[in-house]
Amino acid sequence: MRKGMLEYCILLLLHRKAAYANDIITQLKDVNMIVVEGTLYPLLSRLKKDRLLQYEWQESTQGPPRKYYALTAEGEVYLSELNLAWNEISSCITQLK
Repeated sequence: MRKGMLEYCILLLLHRKAAYANDIITQLKDVNMIVVEGTLYPLLSRLKKDRLLQYEWQESTQGPPRKYYALTAEGEVYLSELNLAWNEISSCITQLK
């Protein structure tokens, strides 16, 4: 369940704006979702392979260029489907409380 939630959270973050891996980890940690690079990078690679994400290299003022990830059009559609599923699950759980 956590793995699926992590994918959803990453897509939600990238829906707002493109980000590089360290930004994603920081934002997830800010909401108490602890993720390590060893978990994040394979997931980002899979999402890119599934054509839900794309990336571009951007120069950095603090070191080497960074790979910024963003949603593709397919990623936006997939995120919309996840939002619908989340709303249904949330509604069911709320009713059970």
